[in-house]
Amino acid sequence: MSGLLKFITCGSVDDGKSTLIGHILYDSKLLYADQEKALILDSKVGSRGGEIDYSLLLDGLMAEREQGITIDVAYRYFTTKRRSFIVADTPGHEEYTRNMAVGASFASLAVVMVDAKQGVLVQTRRHARICALMGIRYFVFAVNKMDLVDYSEERFETIRGEIAELAKELRLYSVKIIPVSATVGDNVTAKSANMPWYAGETLLSYLENVDISEGESEGDFYLPVQRVCRPSHEFRGFQGQVESGVIKIGDIVTILPSREKAAVKGILIGDAKSGKAVSGQAVTIQLDREVDVSRGCVLTTSEELTTAKRVTATLLWMDDEALSVGKEYFVKLGTRKIPGVITKIEYKIDVNTGERLPAVSIEKNEIAVCRLDFTEKIVVDTFKNRKTLGELILIDRLSHMTSACGVVENVYAEDDKPYFEKDDLKSDGYIFEELYFNVDNAALAKTGEEGRTFRVGDPVPVEGDSYRYPDFFDIIAAKNHLAVLIRDRRVADIIPLAEYQFTGLPVLDERGFALNIRRAADVHDFMEEFSGLGAGDRSGFYNKWSNFEAYRKIVCSDNFWVI
Repeated sequence: MSGLLKFITCGSVDDGKSTLIGHILYDSKLLYADQEKALILDSKVGSRGGEIDYSLLLDGLMAEREQGITIDVAYRYFTTKRRSFIVADTPGHEEYTRNMAVGASFASLAVVMVDAKQGVLVQTRRHARICALMGIRYFVFAVNKMDLVDYSEERFETIRGEIAELAKELRLYSVKIIPVSATVGDNVTAKSANMPWYAGETLLSYLENVDISEGESEGDFYLPVQRVCRPSHEFRGFQGQVESGVIKIGDIVTILPSREKAAVKGILIGDAKSGKAVSGQAVTIQLDREVDVSRGCVLTTSEELTTAKRVTATLLWMDDEALSVGKEYFVKLGTRKIPGVITKIEYKIDVNTGERLPAVSIEKNEIAVCRLDFTEKIVVDTFKNRKTLGELILIDRLSHMTSACGVVENVYAEDDKPYFEKDDLKSDGYIFEELYFNVDNAALAKTGEEGRTFRVGDPVPVEGDSYRYPDFFDIIAAKNHLAVLIRDRRVADIIPLAEYQFTGLPVLDERGFALNIRRAADVHDFMEEFSGLGAGDRSGFYNKWSNFEAYRKIVCSDNFWVI
């Protein structure tokens, strides 16, 4: 038997998606007796003259049955002699495009319905584009309602040409085109006598035999950490799903974003010990030494994975409120959720032609390529390289509703430049960047010394719109274990934090926040508390030790574009 196949049905309104899947369930004898009886009774009170309405097996909402359309995503599980399936039957109406995108996010294959009378429509193109955007590589175009065009081979060939052009435009990996009649059952589960000119296999036969694993390997091992498991002081494990590759006891892994290294000393699959874990398995990994790992970190054997603060992403906008540049959202990427801002709309994509169009805003159900900035560096990759680290959603910070979903097209590696650097000592920060507040969007942004790295001897800008620092002060970058000594508006030295001696000068952090350090003992207490921080303790720590207003202020502005 082949492995589990998760697929989606999509297409325009009334193309017969629900009817098609219902027919597969009915013909394959996959219904319980009471389900079959209920289907026959429900069909008799419907609008089809008592003929069986197979769509009723999937259209479960009362509103769906009343309108004769699918609104919500209907998931169904079924098994044939050759394979197990999970199918998401999705709505065709443009108003419910975001529902369809949710269904596409889980699938490996898409069955795209095309009405033989109407051909490839705008909504057909939209759904195919969204499925490709969500990473679906295998497509079946079911040319439905062939009975209504007298099973015309000429009509089928015309539509085949339209589909071929669409597949070329979207660069689809695998495409299968099958003429069917979902209502009558032609080429759904059994070969049709009405179309002798079609020599190919039936839809169900193709679904039972298609190999979706080809070319899906992403290479080296990586695991986004979902949870730190610490039931006692003797056990500390990092839990998550292996997204790619193989990990074995003794392997050396890099922890991102800190780039610390450690060896794997234990692997648990469930509660059973194992010598290795492979892609797709949920595991608990123990390391041979204490390292700073929390939810959102990534364990990997790859040297290519990087962190970044800026990406370019293709987004499907799902919010009723239009996208506006400068508004801050929560970005969910991998197992990490972090604030981010759409700082530029590069262009929007015409779903019908694929043309790139200039845009200053994006409405619901439109697709656009945008620049997205995060408030700090996170582990991210392009979607084509590593799917889990390249797919994201935007969440409205007030309503907590999903505003957009999308994929990363490009990662800006230049944003990985350190803010302070001397030999092997490097630190991030934004102490010399301006802070602005957009009143209309209620969003905070930072601009200024973007991409700048300060080294020993460099002058520093101690005055700006939103900050004013003394000419002499110290910077403690606790996360990077270094101190920066500013003397007479220049970087006098960058030293390991272990060598830092408090001299009575003002002490700030790398963000420009004044630290409540008044004596040498405070430095010790500050670092002691910082080293013991957990993922959920940081807010309390910074509220205790830092003071934003001492040297910084927020300036209102309605004209910022980058954070």
